[in-house]
Amino acid sequence: MKRNRLIAGAACAAVAATFTLTACSDGGDGGSDGGDKQITFMFRGGPDEKAAYEAAIAKYTEDTGVKVKVIVTDADQYATKLQAAVAGNNVPDVFYIEQATLQSYVSSGILMDITEQVDASGIDLDNIWPYGVDSYRFDGTLQGTPDGKLYGLPKDVGPFSFGYNKTMLEAAGIPLPDKDTPLTWEQFVDISKQLTVDTDGDGAVDQWGTGLNVQWNLQSLVWSNGGDWTNEDRTEVTVDTPEFADALQKFADLTNVDKVTPSASDAATLDTYQRWMAGEIGFFPVGPWDVSVYNDLEFDYDLIPWPTVGDGGTATWLGSLGIGVSATSKLPDDAVKLVTYLSTDADAQQTLVDANIQIPNLIDMAETWAAEEGAEPANRQEFLDIAKDYGRAMPAAFTYGAEWYDELWTNIQPVLDGKQTAADYLAEEQPKMQALLDESNATAEQAAAGQ
Repeated sequence: MKRNRLIAGAACAAVAATFTLTACSDGGDGGSDGGDKQITFMFRGGPDEKAAYEAAIAKYTEDTGVKVKVIVTDADQYATKLQAAVAGNNVPDVFYIEQATLQSYVSSGILMDITEQVDASGIDLDNIWPYGVDSYRFDGTLQGTPDGKLYGLPKDVGPFSFGYNKTMLEAAGIPLPDKDTPLTWEQFVDISKQLTVDTDGDGAVDQWGTGLNVQWNLQSLVWSNGGDWTNEDRTEVTVDTPEFADALQKFADLTNVDKVTPSASDAATLDTYQRWMAGEIGFFPVGPWDVSVYNDLEFDYDLIPWPTVGDGGTATWLGSLGIGVSATSKLPDDAVKLVTYLSTDADAQQTLVDANIQIPNLIDMAETWAAEEGAEPANRQEFLDIAKDYGRAMPAAFTYGAEWYDELWTNIQPVLDGKQTAADYLAEEQPKMQALLDESNATAEQAAAGQ
């Protein structure tokens, strides 16, 4: 996928712990009665997101008199540039935070505890997706629990849905999937085989059933099959179970046995994201951040639940980005007000939602949004079902860094190429991942003890 939601939190911790921090408020006298107030806001995003935030911030400045200096980067550059700002003692007043870096930023004194300010603001947190709010709570031991202190508010929640090319299925005479009942894995593979054809008669396949990326799509298969990455308290890596191996093998078989995905050479010419955009792929993931682009495609698409692999039901992940405040901001009250405005103000949310870059953070607004007549995609409700009912946190979202999780993908290619079984690979990887998770948990304990 084009949007990277995980960065190595342990690396951030190593950088963050080294420096005494100052914020980069440009507030003149730091917020006394003389001079104009100005705070900085650093975030990542494309042109649509930048334009939406600039519009929302203009309204904030009009209402409060506080100017906001915007620093925007591409998604792939954000983590590096934020770390550079930390290293240079130039931390923005307000900035995006990844779930996987929250603990390191808290222990390093980078993030401000905004619990009291948010409680005093009168905001109805019950009208914001609980997953979004709780993602930025930390009690010193566990992240993501409803009792932890609040170190940010959600910029968004990102329900990772499953999409299909409606035009392609209709042209093939295939009945459209039910929007409420997930396909079984066997049904999904069968339809994908029907869609994988040579459309121009030149002897080469140029349309495929699907084209999934293992790093962003395996989660659904594993969870649906009853497997998981860790045990409940995130101390034991559990990727070497039969359920996990079966899910990974099914994923690899889509290419090597079922042959419903572009080959490695096909993907090298044009990756699966580009092929989906060109109308050459039947089933593909869809996040809210994709909608502004997908709504302009030359084919109709819609959302359905992810296919089920085992008895675990449909499953997928629910991501989030947060917005936090520098612990050393010279204008902390104004910075917190900007965070609460961007995350919870109805007008600000409407600006962001109208840009088709996220679903509303406000639950009542989201329900109205999903029911809009003529909406694209038509089944917006699927996004809400994920946010409300069955979306799960990414495996490394609430651990102290993601290195243990990233290890799984490092040498997985032989499995995807059909040269190694999933079970053999996972048996090799589990001890490596366990060692890294043990290190992560030990670092988290040391950081908590040093607070």
